[in-house]
Amino acid sequence: MSTANRGVIYMGAGHVEVQPIAFPELALGDRKCQHGVILKVVTTNICGSDQHMVRGRTTAPAGMVLGHEITGEVIECGRDVEFVSVGDIVSVPFNIACGRCRNCKEGQTGICLNVNPARPGAAYGYVDMGGWVGGQSEYVMVPYADFNLLKFPDRDIAMDKIRDLTLLSDIFPTGFHGCATAGVGPGSTVYIAGAGPVGLAAAVSAQLLGAACVIVGDMNPQRLDQAKSFGCETLDLRQDTPMPDMLEPILGEREVDSAVDAVGFEARCHGHNHAHEQPATVLNACMDVTRAGGQIGIPGLYVTEDPGADSEEARHGNLSMRLGQGWAKSHSFHTGQCPVMKYHRQLMQAILFDKVNLADAVNVEIISLDDAPRGYADFDGGVAKKFVIDPHGSVAA
Repeated sequence: MSTANRGVIYMGAGHVEVQPIAFPELALGDRKCQHGVILKVVTTNICGSDQHMVRGRTTAPAGMVLGHEITGEVIECGRDVEFVSVGDIVSVPFNIACGRCRNCKEGQTGICLNVNPARPGAAYGYVDMGGWVGGQSEYVMVPYADFNLLKFPDRDIAMDKIRDLTLLSDIFPTGFHGCATAGVGPGSTVYIAGAGPVGLAAAVSAQLLGAACVIVGDMNPQRLDQAKSFGCETLDLRQDTPMPDMLEPILGEREVDSAVDAVGFEARCHGHNHAHEQPATVLNACMDVTRAGGQIGIPGLYVTEDPGADSEEARHGNLSMRLGQGWAKSHSFHTGQCPVMKYHRQLMQAILFDKVNLADAVNVEIISLDDAPRGYADFDGGVAKKFVIDPHGSVAA
């Protein structure tokens, strides 16, 4: 077996490179990791969250191997791995979870207490998430394999549907989590802020949950067209029209039942000033357009430190959020990382039984590992695509 490996490295703001990296070992520091596996990466996706780091909007250090959305083939198992075998094709939740702590036992795998010495919760290849090596690479090590990994039941079917199944590591569960925590259900109306991959995955999730009307807001015409392509209504937020006025012709009402923030801390103003950052604008807009007693899901990323923010307050995660409005309307808010394992098996079944066509909805494009820098540049340029890296050329054209 080859021991060569390459990965996508964050070199500094605006700059990633594909470079040789160490072949993974079944080890955690100086001790063996007998509960882990080594994967040959089948697909690994570029995430909007990765872009926050690459834009220099986090405290990520240069030299990090990026990538937390991983699907792979098991090529080596530690001695203590019982239920995953060499040759299995598996989805890797972006949250790393021990399965042993209080939070994991309660299903809160996004805030595991044992995998990150700095704070609850860990992820591969991400700032402040425990220093785990990322999976935008040819090979990667995954700890606590029996607990973390989702095994696909049939290898051939999995490879046939890999464009959809690769999205189980993050954006499909994250979008679904945003809708579930916003209370989306049969016959409901929902506003989704952001038509990037997570926003589009949330829109698909809202449809899967039975929403009567799914409305997606964005400032990128190409991404709005992508949302329209599978039946969503859209709001072009470059307009100066107040959002309730934009909703009324669609719904006959000025509010929705639920809202999902799929944008996060790099949000921009609505209307003619839409090029200007205003990090709390989506949160405030969601409160404005959600009915009294409604729920708001916030899977969009917010950080504790943003060195590129326009204001001193925002640099430390302090945003001008109109909490009084949400309090007055008795809104419920749900924030934080998606606990992927809460949803990924059910969503796998939805894909395998053709209940969703997620790859088309988010416009998946398969690229090579060497093309990753181009994928980062195009994604940051606003292209309406979800870039999926195929390190070994194993995905059929």
